[in-house]
Amino acid sequence: METRLTLQNNPTEVLNIIEQSDNMYLSVLNHLGLPTEGVLSIIKERKAAIRNLPDVIGEMQNMDDAYYLSKFLVAVSTGLFDAALNYLWDETIKQLKIRILVGDLKYFYDVVVPDSKRRDFSIPEDLVKLDDATLIEGALKIDLIGQIGYKHLDYIRYMRNWASAAHPNQAELTGLNLVSWLDTCIREVIATPLSNIQIRINQLLGNIKNQTLNHSETETMATFFTELSTGKCNALAKGLFGIYIDPASTQQTIANINMIAPHLWGFVSEDVRLDFGTRCAVFIANGERHAKETSMRFLELVGALSYLPDAVKTPQIKTAIEQLLEAHYANNNFYNEPPLARQLSNIIGKHGSVPPQLNYTYIKALVTVFLTNGNGEAWNANPIYIELIKNLDAKQVYLALTSFREDAIKSKLQFSQCKSKFEEMLDLLEPNITSEGVRSLLDEVRKDINALSTLLPTSRLMQKVQLFDKNYARI
Repeated sequence: METRLTLQNNPTEVLNIIEQSDNMYLSVLNHLGLPTEGVLSIIKERKAAIRNLPDVIGEMQNMDDAYYLSKFLVAVSTGLFDAALNYLWDETIKQLKIRILVGDLKYFYDVVVPDSKRRDFSIPEDLVKLDDATLIEGALKIDLIGQIGYKHLDYIRYMRNWASAAHPNQAELTGLNLVSWLDTCIREVIATPLSNIQIRINQLLGNIKNQTLNHSETETMATFFTELSTGKCNALAKGLFGIYIDPASTQQTIANINMIAPHLWGFVSEDVRLDFGTRCAVFIANGERHAKETSMRFLELVGALSYLPDAVKTPQIKTAIEQLLEAHYANNNFYNEPPLARQLSNIIGKHGSVPPQLNYTYIKALVTVFLTNGNGEAWNANPIYIELIKNLDAKQVYLALTSFREDAIKSKLQFSQCKSKFEEMLDLLEPNITSEGVRSLLDEVRKDINALSTLLPTSRLMQKVQLFDKNYARI
C-alpha cells in the first residue's frame, strides 16, 4: 500500500528517482565498457507506465505473495521492459495454477491431458509439465477464464514468447503496452475469483465422490446441465469419464456416475462423443484391461456403443496427432514437427482415409499446425501439411473451412502470419469443393478474413455456418 500512496501523492519525486537511477545504470555500463544503446527503454515510456500503475494495481486486494509483480515493477522502473513482461507472465501463470489447485485437480487433468500422457499427471507438481498454451486453454475449458480473457491471455503469451527476455529478440515494448497487459492479467486471472459455474462444478464433483446420491439430487444436477454451455458440458463429461475409468474410484462414486451420466450425455457435442469411442479403442489397442472394460461400460451406460471405431489404425492416428500437437506447442517445434508430421502422413497414406470418428480431431490438429505458431513456418513439415490438406474429402474440407470457430484457431487468426496461412489453406481447399453452397461459403469466409478472430455467434457468417452444419455433420 505504501508504494501505491507514494506513486499517487509524489509522482514528481518518483519520476526524478527513475531519471537519477537511469544515469547511474548507464554510467556503470559505460565504466565497464558494456553497451549502453538499446539496453533500457526510454524515460518517457517508463514515466507513462509508472503514472498508470497505481490505478491498475489498485484492482488487487491482496498482494502479499505477488513477488513477480514486485519484480515487474522494478523492471519497468529501470527500463527493462522485456524482463518486466516475463515477470508479469510468471505471476499470471503462478496465479492460474493456484486457481486450478483450489478446484479439482484430477478433473483438470482429465479434461486437459490426453490419455497417452494421463498417467504422468496426478499431483500438483505435475502442472509444470504442461506448456502455457495448454494451461490457459485448459483454464478456458473448466471456466476459470472466459473466451475473451483466453484470447487476450493467448496474445500476451505470444508476446511473452517473442518479445520478452524469455528469448533473444529486438522487439520494442511501450510503457502503455505493459500497463495494458498488466490490467488484463489482473482482471482475468490475478484478482478474479472463481466463477459461479466453476464453484458449482467443484461442488458437483465433490458430491459425486463423497456422497450417495438419490433420485432427487440427480434431477437437480440434471437441471444444472441446462445452464452450461456445450463446452462446459463437454469438459464435465470428460471429467466424469476420467473418474469412471480410474481404478481408485469407489463403487459409490461409480454408482453416482451411473445415475448422472445419462442426463449429461444429451448435452455433449458430437465430436466429443466420437472422441470417447476413439479413447476406448486406444485402451483396447494398448491392452489396458481396466480402462478398456470401464470405458466400454461407460459407453454402454450412456447408449454410445455405436461410437466405437472399427479401424485398427484409429489409436495410431490419435497418438500421432497428440505427439504432433505436443511438438508444435513445445520449444524447437521447427525441428521436431517434421518427423512427427511424416509419421502421421505415413499412417494415413498406408491405411487410406481417416476414420470418420477422427475427422474432427484430425482437421483441428492439421489446421492448427499448418497455421504455424505465428512466428515462423516449420519448413520441412509444411509440404507434408499441404499434401494432407489437398487430400481432404468433402466433409473434411468443410471442417477445415469452418475451423475458425474453434477457440484455439480463432485466437491464432489475430496474428498476421496465421491469417496469411489460413488464406493459403482456403486456396488449397478450393479444388476439392464441388458443392455450390460450400463454394459460396468459401467466398464469404474470404471476404471476412480480417474479422474471423473477432467473429460473434450472431454474425451473418456464423449463422450461415450453423445452417450448413445440418447438412455437414461435424464428424
